[in-house]
Amino acid sequence: MTISAMETPTLILASASPRRAELLRQLRPRFEVVPSDAAEVHDENLSAVELAQVNAYRKARAVSKKFPDALILGVDTLVSLGRKLFGKPRTLDEAHGMLLLLQGQTHQVTTGVCLIYLRDHRQKTFYEQTDVKFRPLTLSQIRRYHQLVNPLDKAGAYAIQEHAGALVESVESISGSFSNVVGLPLERLRVELDAFLAGLAARPTAIGLHRPPPMRKPEPPRLGL
Repeated sequence: MTISAMETPTLILASASPRRAELLRQLRPRFEVVPSDAAEVHDENLSAVELAQVNAYRKARAVSKKFPDALILGVDTLVSLGRKLFGKPRTLDEAHGMLLLLQGQTHQVTTGVCLIYLRDHRQKTFYEQTDVKFRPLTLSQIRRYHQLVNPLDKAGAYAIQEHAGALVESVESISGSFSNVVGLPLERLRVELDAFLAGLAARPTAIGLHRPPPMRKPEPPRLGL
């Protein structure tokens, strides 16, 4: 049984990223955007997989408290090289330094995703990870690239899809989901979102298991002989 259009909760993307909104439209043309005000956690004791999922949950949870009847999608993307994590750089010099460390190396792009439907206390958190290998880059190449894009709002100081011609020649290989590198793993999200909505469709309130049985007329008493 599939959940009806009336029963399907509104989908809210808890992110201000236009890149994520573009990607999500490929799966769900109708959704709302409510950026989360949850502060991102930075903890060097957590792995990229753990931290991305923690932050995705925090973002989704903050918005779900305001919209308990909506399905909230929280997302967080991190770049890592071994145990070293690369979030969004605070300065241009820091952005240059990030790409200097990533050049010539295979690094991981990890996206944590959290779906929350607070009204039914339902939640699903997962992650996707993609390996990206850069060819060797010089500081002058990195500076030229950062003249074309703003690296300060991008984890790892780069965006694979913006001015791709300036960066694509520097990417030797990508192993895994390309959309994950952009910021939203569409292939995995499609599966998880369909399963989540199917779970809502099968919940007791949706299929009527909580309805009382129909009333029956009382049978007249039988007279014994």
